[in-house]
Amino acid sequence: MLIPRIRNRESYVCLSEMIYKLSHLFLSPDAFPAKRGIVHNPNLVPLRIRCFVSSRPTQNPKSSVVESTHPLLSLTTTNRVSRVARSEGQGALFEYLHCTRGFDFMDAEHVSKNSPHFLEGLLSKVENEQDVSRALSRLLRYNPINEFEPFLESLGLTPSEIVSLLPDSLMFLNDDQVMLDNFHVLCDYGIPRSKIGRIYKEAIEVFRYDYGILDSKLKAYEELGLSKSTVIKLVSCCPCLLVGNINKELMGLVEKLKAFGFGNDWIGGYLSSRSSYNWTRILETMGFLGEVGYSQPQMGSLFKTNPGLLSEGSGKRIYMLVGRLLKLGLKMSEIYSFFLQNPQILSAKCAKNVCQAVCFLYEIGMETEGIASIVATNIQTLGAISLNRSRTVLKKLEVEKDTLCLMIKEDPLMFLSLVAKSDVDSIEQECSKNQSRFVEKTTFLLKLGYVENSEEMTKALKKFRGRGDQLQDRFDCLVQAGLDSNVVANMIKHAPSVINQSKDILEKKIDCLRNCLGYPLESIKVFPSYLGYDLGRINLRFSMYAWLRERGAAKPTLSLSTILACSDARFVRDLVEKDPEGPAKWGSLKKSASSS
Repeated sequence: MLIPRIRNRESYVCLSEMIYKLSHLFLSPDAFPAKRGIVHNPNLVPLRIRCFVSSRPTQNPKSSVVESTHPLLSLTTTNRVSRVARSEGQGALFEYLHCTRGFDFMDAEHVSKNSPHFLEGLLSKVENEQDVSRALSRLLRYNPINEFEPFLESLGLTPSEIVSLLPDSLMFLNDDQVMLDNFHVLCDYGIPRSKIGRIYKEAIEVFRYDYGILDSKLKAYEELGLSKSTVIKLVSCCPCLLVGNINKELMGLVEKLKAFGFGNDWIGGYLSSRSSYNWTRILETMGFLGEVGYSQPQMGSLFKTNPGLLSEGSGKRIYMLVGRLLKLGLKMSEIYSFFLQNPQILSAKCAKNVCQAVCFLYEIGMETEGIASIVATNIQTLGAISLNRSRTVLKKLEVEKDTLCLMIKEDPLMFLSLVAKSDVDSIEQECSKNQSRFVEKTTFLLKLGYVENSEEMTKALKKFRGRGDQLQDRFDCLVQAGLDSNVVANMIKHAPSVINQSKDILEKKIDCLRNCLGYPLESIKVFPSYLGYDLGRINLRFSMYAWLRERGAAKPTLSLSTILACSDARFVRDLVEKDPEGPAKWGSLKKSASSS
């Protein structure tokens, strides 16, 4: 009997109901002992790959139609998915979304490549099949999936977050065209797809706007004088800005920063998509500092030196530290003087260290006046060190709390040497040395085009290893070799490992490239990571390639990346095995390389 072609969703539902009734008449549940499926729509019966029927329907509306007891995102696979299976699975999912379901090419590609948990759930259904791509295509053909699951995961949401966000009555994205239209507005504006998930989670009403409203809200922030890149950062970390009218607190913050001498986009350099911001609290922090006695120029200098005071915790740390110092009995004028003379005290690490020191002294029973005296005279040093726990110190010294209190009162500096995790005598020297290195390194990064005190600068300071003068020497080495300085700057931005090597190593690798491998220096522009590979790997791979090229088993002009970037297994499969004697030669080269 031939089943007629299903033309619409209603006919599919009718057919599913018919199959379900027939299965109860002719099939025993024991004939299919595998797990029952949970379906997104109770009218749709989960179909299996081999028999395409199920012994009974199930009722959970928030699950994929593909058979499972939970949404596919909640399934955990015990077997590790191979790279080949994952690639074939992505291809099959892309084919289904683009060709069968009619997704835009870019949408289908992004979803298929950025929903790993959902894909693992699908692959677990066909893990025993030899041809994964064909089996998965067959599975998707007869088992419609809840498209919201891979879609939301591709937007950067975790499986646990997605479960509560799945629509109750929808399976197919095309059934929610308003949501898709607003999603594409955000994409077209330039917001990364991986950041849109947070907007969906925290401000889902944004995806219910009528045509043109969302676009007008984004442009309204540009009209405040903010650049598009800053608006993208703002709405990525604070999706609530897109709900309701323009945020008045943000407008007030921009105006205050202008008065301090900062540009409209200054704050955009310090926002992180992993954080949330309370604009009201930030304004209150500015007002608080004004009440303490800071003038506008002083506040401008303070925020320029420590931009994290506003962006990290929305200024909450200032309130906490000031409150702790006030409880000790310190006067506001004293606290103002501390901040003005030592603005680094307000940084996250220093503030934490000061608070830990106060807690330590409280724990050993010191009175408030004694603690206030020690903090007032040693606040800079207290902020620079981490302390051991009081229990650890008491056990190490084998003294009681009262005795330790007397020791500290007689010589407060002894307190620091007793409880500090590091050598206090060298703290000031180390701080001065680190500050000097920090300035040198920052100066070098500024020359590369990084913005001072920006989030990108902070990340770069962690990626680039070495002193500022060492980084400059390595940079000059590449320029002197014949590369343009702008090219070198772009190279090391994209591949920091290039400049994390000594000058001698860089010179050896450049000489090897030119004189041993016979490649022009310009080939590094396309593949700067060449300079990051070990010389042993370079010599081994290119010795094999040269041997294959002489025997006509390899193309004469393979790129550096083709030869170096692949794994050993792929190198053997794609190049070495092209010649019957290749594996023997490869083994010989590896043996001689290991013995030398």
